[in-house]
Amino acid sequence: MPRIYPGIAVQIPEVLLPVTQIDPARWAVIACDQFTSQPDYWQAVCHRVGDSPSALHMILPEAYLHTSVKSEEIGRIHRSMQQYLNQDLLQPVEGMIYVERAYGGQIRRGLIMALDLEQYHFEHTASSLIRATEGTIQERLDLRIEVRQGSVLELPHILVLIDDPECSVIEPVAQATPRLEPLYDFELMMESGHLTGWLVDDSDVEAGVIRALQDLARPDYFTRRYGINRDASVLLYAVGDGNHSLAAAKVLWEELKQQPGIRMDHPARYALVEVQNLHEEALCFEPIHRVLYGLHGDLSQAVYDFLGEQVSFTPCQEANPLLEMVEQVDRPDNGQAFGIVTSQGVQVAQIANPGFNLVVSTVQAFLDELMQTGKVERIDYVHGAEVAYHLGKQNGNASLYLPPIPKENLFRTIIRNGSLPLKTFSIGEARQKRFYMESRKIVL
Repeated sequence: MPRIYPGIAVQIPEVLLPVTQIDPARWAVIACDQFTSQPDYWQAVCHRVGDSPSALHMILPEAYLHTSVKSEEIGRIHRSMQQYLNQDLLQPVEGMIYVERAYGGQIRRGLIMALDLEQYHFEHTASSLIRATEGTIQERLDLRIEVRQGSVLELPHILVLIDDPECSVIEPVAQATPRLEPLYDFELMMESGHLTGWLVDDSDVEAGVIRALQDLARPDYFTRRYGINRDASVLLYAVGDGNHSLAAAKVLWEELKQQPGIRMDHPARYALVEVQNLHEEALCFEPIHRVLYGLHGDLSQAVYDFLGEQVSFTPCQEANPLLEMVEQVDRPDNGQAFGIVTSQGVQVAQIANPGFNLVVSTVQAFLDELMQTGKVERIDYVHGAEVAYHLGKQNGNASLYLPPIPKENLFRTIIRNGSLPLKTFSIGEARQKRFYMESRKIVL
């Protein structure tokens, strides 16, 4: 039976890994919500994987979200999951998994465990132990629900953050790897770095993790850390990546538990995640830029019509000066700034007296109005300045560049103001995103 620690919403799970005969470099693929405007990336992945057993066959890349084959693909996903189980291509291990992701000369550390969906809410004003960091996009939430409904397995790309400045939870596990069982160690495809994993099969190491999480969840520590009222509910976990996947798991669990005879220890009550420390040096917050498709009319004029005389525009010659200017201007004493890229040119919009605390809130309010008035057909959310620049330069498109937010303020902001606007930040660049390697059964 899995071990459960209800005070910190943790289940020590049974995790499924591909058997040793399977090539892990073909099995592991990047999170489905990456490279959404670059189908050529996913075509290259398909070519690399071929007919080999792979997590690719159990996910639906969002680059194909707007195609007509969605329902057919979801059926294929469900069949692949069942086939891999029937063919014994997945081997179980019980315990947390400590992982290291090497990329660009840095190593990002994490712990894979299962979290209790009963203690998670993704509403803007949630006060639960596990909370969303940003809003959800209904279209993407609906898709995740469709994929998970009828699935026998879950494959997580969810990254959950803890605010652990003393490095008491994950970092001691890193020091203990000589005592742990190695599980995998290989190069990821598409120049995405190296992935290594160890089973946390040492009871003392596991107990240390649990104690450290319990310490972070103490109400007295929580109120002292953030300088807030003692009656405030503890926030232990903030969902950094994979908000939509965890929200879909929550929606389906809430539906499932209403059915007669459903046990409250059902596997679907829990979700497999990777927990990372907000203070991990290799963990960087990157902005998520907006790409507008089917733009009607002049974008700069639309920005001026929305913001009025508080906005001014400064032309730029290319992408790098644009980024530097956006990050320099977007400070509390300088107002806000975001970049505009179209086929006609590049410029920075500067807002002298913004009505929102974050520039992403200002931009999202503007984009919501654009969509409502039919001035743009579709908006995508992309990682990487070069991709945003290239797409924005194409006829009929435009891109809006956003600055990063400081990660140190994340927990305090969520505690005081609730979740952030949708697609506010990204943990790392696109190729640094989590790869699907582990899975877990969510049916009895």
